[in-house]
Amino acid sequence: MPTVPQRLRDTLTGAPPKTLKELSQELSVSEKDLAFALEKLTLSLQHQALQLGTEAAACLGCGFEFESRGRLTKPSRCPKCKSERIRPPRFWIF
Repeated sequence: MPTVPQRLRDTLTGAPPKTLKELSQELSVSEKDLAFALEKLTLSLQHQALQLGTEAAACLGCGFEFESRGRLTKPSRCPKCKSERIRPPRFWIF
């Protein structure tokens, strides 16, 4: 049985970008576990010719992008306008 990072690699390779919520529903794994698995996957991809692509989360109110954020999960609110309408980060493998 493949591990969660292996299942993630298979799901994200050659597929359109997906959010943690979409991956959680598709793989039946919690978003918290997926965030940890994505970190492990990033390390294992360094040994292959593949990379994990990330589209940063962004505020839908003012357009602020969370590019320098170290975590892979969705932020709770925008530091600029305090809006809670945040587009979650999306991931893919290329």
